Amino acid sequence: MTKSASEETAARQACRLTGLPDQPLTHLHQHATSVFLLPTEGIVVRVSSASQGHRLNTAVTLTRWLASHSYPATEPVDVPQPVPCGQHVVTFWTHYPQPERSAPPAGPLGGLLRRLHDLPPPPLELPEYQPLGSLQKTLTESAGLREDHRDWLTARKHELLAAYEQLDFPLGKGLLHGDAYPGNTLWDGPGTRLGDWDEAARGPREIDLANTFQGVRFGRTDGELNDFSLQYGFDIRQWPGLPVLCRIRDLHTLGSYIRRADRGDTAAAEQLTYRIETLRSGDDDAQWAAA
Repeated sequence: MTKSASEETAARQACRLTGLPDQPLTHLHQHATSVFLLPTEGIVVRVSSASQGHRLNTAVTLTRWLASHSYPATEPVDVPQPVPCGQHVVTFWTHYPQPERSAPPAGPLGGLLRRLHDLPPPPLELPEYQPLGSLQKTLTESAGLREDHRDWLTARKHELLAAYEQLDFPLGKGLLHGDAYPGNTLWDGPGTRLGDWDEAARGPREIDLANTFQGVRFGRTDGELNDFSLQYGFDIRQWPGLPVLCRIRDLHTLGSYIRRADRGDTAAAEQLTYRIETLRSGDDDAQWAAA
């Protein structure tokens, strides 16, 4: 799928509004957001839907606070932001070039989350974590989703939310990253940083742990999960609520694929159909691909 011309236009407009050059601007990738790079400035430019403006303001404020506590979060650039640009909102982040070696494994994320969960409450109002909070809107607004898929996903969402309400959370509530999984970690020299803070919230700490275990669908091994648990200091596999959170995460991952499929991304549409069919069949061991 090619990048949206309107998203590139928004990125360039935001650069000019903040006094940054808009050349050269290269496209890095597109999933839930469009991500560009200003290589001469070492700045990542993220273009999101305008509806995400409040969350992005929280993400920028929170990561500045985290940096003040020496926490290794990806850091926002010191410019006024987020920048509204029509149907989009733009944020600017420090670029951390990644080495040729493989992406960070799961283990370091366990250590990052241990440090995060041990911090004092941040001095800003965080939204309460709402499982599958954005999925219903996506299901309702999608023009391309098959009706039988829409109906099944809606029913499954209600079923999982009812199960979630019955869970007891031994780790208590506090600051959550909200979308913590190894794919949101970056190398920074010999260490790692945690990025993509758009879903930061306050809620049960188990949420931040379960996402990594849902990653068995993408080939994550027992060895990686053992290392993650060791570095965090708690093995969530001993808690009976983990399957519920993993199934909630399964549904959560569908949102961006539904939106991408609606924009004509055929690879995302094929992966979306495959994921839904494996969920409908109850295949908890089915391997998924990142399209």
